[in-house]
Amino acid sequence: MSSLFLSLGLFTAACSSAPSTALETGPWRGIIEVSGHEMPFNFTVSEEQGKQVAYLVNGEEKILIDEITFDQDSVRLQMHIFDATLHAKVDKGKLNGRWERRDQAQPYSLPFSAEHGHTERFAKNPAKPDVDVTGKWEVLFQGEEGNSYPAIGEFKQNGNNLTGTFLTPTGDYRFLQGQVNGKGLSLSTFDGSHAYLFTAEPQEDGTLKGDFYAGIAAHETWTAKRNENFELPSADTLTHLKPGYDRLSFTFPDLDGKKVSLEDPKFKGKPVVVQIFGSWCPNCMDETAFLAPWYAKNKSRGVEIIGLGYELSPEFEKAKTRISKMKDRFDVDYTLLVAGTKDKELVAKSLPALSKVVSFPTTIFIDKKGKVRRIHTGFSGPGTGKYYEDFVKEFNQTIDELVAEK
Repeated sequence: MSSLFLSLGLFTAACSSAPSTALETGPWRGIIEVSGHEMPFNFTVSEEQGKQVAYLVNGEEKILIDEITFDQDSVRLQMHIFDATLHAKVDKGKLNGRWERRDQAQPYSLPFSAEHGHTERFAKNPAKPDVDVTGKWEVLFQGEEGNSYPAIGEFKQNGNNLTGTFLTPTGDYRFLQGQVNGKGLSLSTFDGSHAYLFTAEPQEDGTLKGDFYAGIAAHETWTAKRNENFELPSADTLTHLKPGYDRLSFTFPDLDGKKVSLEDPKFKGKPVVVQIFGSWCPNCMDETAFLAPWYAKNKSRGVEIIGLGYELSPEFEKAKTRISKMKDRFDVDYTLLVAGTKDKELVAKSLPALSKVVSFPTTIFIDKKGKVRRIHTGFSGPGTGKYYEDFVKEFNQTIDELVAEK
C-alpha cells in the first residue's frame, strides 16, 4: 500500500476464577485519537460458549475478538492476529485507556475510550445531507512531503449513512463506514492494527477535497472527481522477473524449522501459488481469508500454495509466533515459511529473480514446469465489491489454465 500503509475482539478470562469486572453486552462506540483527531469506530460485546467475545464492525465487516483478559478494574483486548491491544479501565459502561501497536519498528500507543449503548459512528443526529457521493471517483492522495499516488474511491450513500473504500495501485483501505453530515463527509475504519480517518467537503465544481489521518502524526490530503471510466495501473505490471530469469528460487524454514524449497517433491510438477505476506498486513489478512478455504477446496486438483512470511522481528521464534497466530485464525492448511523481515529491499534481495517488491501481499503464479507465469501486486479485498469479485474470477481462470496444461 502507500507510505501510510497501510478486527476487534475481547478476551477470555486468563485465570480460573471469574473476572473481577466485565463488559456490558451490546453495542459500544469507541474513539482512538489519530494524528490529533477523534477516529470513531463501533464494536459489539456478547456471550458465546460461556465467554465474552467482541466484534469490530466496519460496514458489512465483523471481525471477531475472542481474547479478553481482566485484571481488577481493567480489561485487555488482544487484536486477533495483530500484535496490538486495547487496554483500558472499566468504569460504569465506559472504557478509558490506550491502543497499543507493537508491529512497527517504533511501537506506539494512542488514547482510546469507549462508551456502551451507542450505535452511531459519527454524529448522533447529523444534518440532512446536501450531497450524494454514491459512485466512482478518481482520487489523488498527496503527502506532506510531496509524494502522491492515485486511487479509486467507491462510495455508497443511503441518506446520512455512507460506506465505501479507496483502491490504490497496491491494495485497498478495506471496509470504510461513516456518514454525510450536511455538506461534510467522514469515514473511518479500525481492524485492530490500523485506525484510519477520512474527511472531505464538496467543492463548487463538484469535486471533493479532504484529509486522511492515521497513526501518531500521519496526514495526507486528497482530492476527487467523478470519473466512471478511471482505472488504476494493472496490478500484473508492477513487479516482474529480472532479465535472464524465468523462475523463482528460494529456501526458507517452515514453522517447525524444516527447510523448504520449490524443488521439493511436494511442489514439483504442480502449479504453485506463492504468497508474499506479513501477519501485520490487513490486505494480507484479507488474501489469506480467501486463500485458506480456496486451498482446502482445490488442493485435490494438484495445486499448492506457499506463503512466505516477512515479519517485524528477524528472530525465528518471534516471527513464527506471529505467523502461527494467523495460521490458527484462518485455519491455513497450505505451507507457511518464515522468510525474513518486512523491509521491501530485503524482501527483494531474498528473492533475487524479482525486479522489486512494492506491496504486501504480492502473489506469484508458477506453472507445472516451475516457470513464473504471472505476478500480481496487492490485493483488492471484499470491501472493494466488484474489484474483489474480478480478482477471484481472474485467480480461478489462471489456476484453471495452469492445471489444464500438460
